[in-house]
Amino acid sequence: MGNRIASKVAIVTGGGSGMGRAHVLRMAAEGASVVATDVNLAAVQDTVAEAVAAGGTAIALEQDVTDSARWNEVVAEAEKAFGKIDILVNNAGILILKPVDETTEEDWDLIFRINVRSVFLGTKAVVPALERAGGGSIVNISSIYGLVGAPSAAAYQASKGAVRLLTKASAVDLAKYKIRVNSVHPGVIATAMTKDLLTDPEATKALLGTTILERPAQPEEVSNVVLFLASDEASFVTGAEYVVDGGYTAQ
Repeated sequence: MGNRIASKVAIVTGGGSGMGRAHVLRMAAEGASVVATDVNLAAVQDTVAEAVAAGGTAIALEQDVTDSARWNEVVAEAEKAFGKIDILVNNAGILILKPVDETTEEDWDLIFRINVRSVFLGTKAVVPALERAGGGSIVNISSIYGLVGAPSAAAYQASKGAVRLLTKASAVDLAKYKIRVNSVHPGVIATAMTKDLLTDPEATKALLGTTILERPAQPEEVSNVVLFLASDEASFVTGAEYVVDGGYTAQ
């Protein structure tokens, strides 16, 4: 157990699997009280059980991140459980792989509801609590595909680009409340979302592209950056974008 964010309270969405699970475990291990949410309650309860077994403090809540009323309830439950909120990690998201000419309106609307609307709703819902706490940190999980183009992911890339600029706009608007807002842009991460692609050598080669380190990242490698941005170590960092991609976007 560490203490880099000891005494802080964090909400992490999409905490039932993948990067979200890693973020919950990392923050709990560094002393935060974590409210982990997911649309899959059983999955996020499993994450919380692991965090608590390791000596951390965490609770699990079921949440549809596209529901504004549920966001208000989650914020209220977090404050009731732990007295305040210092950190929000907007991690929940989905991936739909289709080129723009094959993307349906339903695909577009679904991915924007989950990947963008949820970040807007979460940010809006948590601001009063962060203000009551004297400030805080919001970390939005975008993607390298919010920075560069790639084939067959038009709606996903558009949504992650929107998260990038929503982050910057939020940083400007919320600085007066001492709230920092930053985005993290992972490259290829070894999670359930990419598992099928990474089991095929040709698909893996195509997916990694020009990644200088020639491997996918582990979720914990992204969590380390999220932890930094959530902590007071990043006290002068806001409106920034942190790329965790093994050098994919360096060429």
